[in-house]
Amino acid sequence: MSARRLVGLETEYGVIRPQMPKANATVLSAQIVDAYAQLVAEQSSTATAARWDYADETPLLDARGFEMQRSKAHPSQLTDAEPELEEPGIWTAESIALDGNDARVGSTLYQEKDSTDVVMNMVLGNGARLYVDHAHPEYSSPESLTPRDAVLWDQAGDEVMRRAAQTAQRMGSGELLLYKNNTDNKSVSYGAHENYLVPRSIEFSSIVSGMTPFFVSRQIFCGAGRVGRGMLNERAEFQISQRADFFEAEVGLETTINRPIINTRDEPHANWDKYRRLHVIIGDANLGQISTLLRVGTTNLVLSLIEANMAPALELVEPVLALQQISHDPSLTTRVKFRGGIELSAIEIQRLYLEASEKYCAQRGIDDPDTTEILTRWAQILDVLERDPLEAADQIDWIAKYKLISGFTERHQLTLADPRVAMMDLQWADLRTDKGLYYRLAARGAIKTLFSQEEINQAVATPPGDTRAYLRGMALQRYAPYVVAANWDALSFAVPGARQISRFHMSEPLEGTRQSVGDLFDANMEISEFIDELARRK
Repeated sequence: MSARRLVGLETEYGVIRPQMPKANATVLSAQIVDAYAQLVAEQSSTATAARWDYADETPLLDARGFEMQRSKAHPSQLTDAEPELEEPGIWTAESIALDGNDARVGSTLYQEKDSTDVVMNMVLGNGARLYVDHAHPEYSSPESLTPRDAVLWDQAGDEVMRRAAQTAQRMGSGELLLYKNNTDNKSVSYGAHENYLVPRSIEFSSIVSGMTPFFVSRQIFCGAGRVGRGMLNERAEFQISQRADFFEAEVGLETTINRPIINTRDEPHANWDKYRRLHVIIGDANLGQISTLLRVGTTNLVLSLIEANMAPALELVEPVLALQQISHDPSLTTRVKFRGGIELSAIEIQRLYLEASEKYCAQRGIDDPDTTEILTRWAQILDVLERDPLEAADQIDWIAKYKLISGFTERHQLTLADPRVAMMDLQWADLRTDKGLYYRLAARGAIKTLFSQEEINQAVATPPGDTRAYLRGMALQRYAPYVVAANWDALSFAVPGARQISRFHMSEPLEGTRQSVGDLFDANMEISEFIDELARRK
């Protein structure tokens, strides 16, 4: 293996309505998803929102060899069922159908729109999933094979959300603001998850031991930065990671309570006998493209080290404490304790992983462009961080934010407890390109990017060509009226006149690519002919 690996990124976005600060976030999230479904329908007379297929979901299987009892699971873990439109405290059919200009909380979805018509879960033409995840709209990117593609289709998610918010406002839902961040600084944290395909033959205990020190320390180049300390934002101090203070365990199945550094969900969304999906919940939501590139690419390489039994032999004394100690020190000088009496800084930990990765690639003659780029950028950023972290402000999210806020407080002689600083912290993550502080810096060239807006727009419209996301996305583009359900590893078609639904399993993530099925779409077949030919190739 190398820096190339099947990867998917998930982002839960913060959402508010400025004119209605107490509006229910789940209602607002549904407005976002439903608005995008309507935008897709406007753009194509044949486009429809395919239902998400929950048949293959197994959220309570634990990689340690057991299954959690459903009665003991937190409601947020039950991701194998359609969200309820009439949950107590969320909304009722009556509250949805009120006039779109009514200013009362929870009253604006769409005028005369019945609750059963609201789209809360859809598969997109680029192979991604857009849905309501409890109190947040979430974009789950299509599967990609290279770190750069992972970044590109993650950026496409930000653009999808912008368009959805604009459409919702145009359709009468009022102004909705979206934020790519991880906490409301009032005790709530929401995720930016990563998913990596690994062989099932790798012992999960090896993943735990090999990944834990890496995850604890990688925040120095992929943290998003936060003004606030503690779950309840008890102290106005800047820290590297938005998520660090919300983690309480080393290993576990939960994702919203007692959050673990290593999540044990055993739900591969692929051939169960061959693969497992490492579900990573410890990352921050990055606006910066280089931070995301490093987050994905270095993780890919460390997983390759574990598969080759070459990961550094390190065991933290207290991983959760170390995670937070590193996050609380923007100077990057804090040293954390390991078994055996050694203490290392985050930079030193990362250098050990980098050196092991360089050795691994050299021994195997791995020098593809993707791997070479990650190794080069990894080495360069560690050198810069060791010399002076502020020199990385044009590449790393938390440092760019730290530099901007520090300059503001110094000029105006403010403390970090000033409300204006809290507003800057939030405005940094604003997805509006003319308002978000990240986007304003990037527009001035103060932050380096990898992709143009034109490339991002193209990723909104098209799926990656080298994974099964191509088949999923193109099926939604060409045959949407006949796609009755879809998920990561299955597509279901209903053909007029057929007695039963045709369900195609896609348990091999590298099948269903442009190379293998692109000619079927190029041929513009009728749906029955397309399904017959697809069945023959399966």
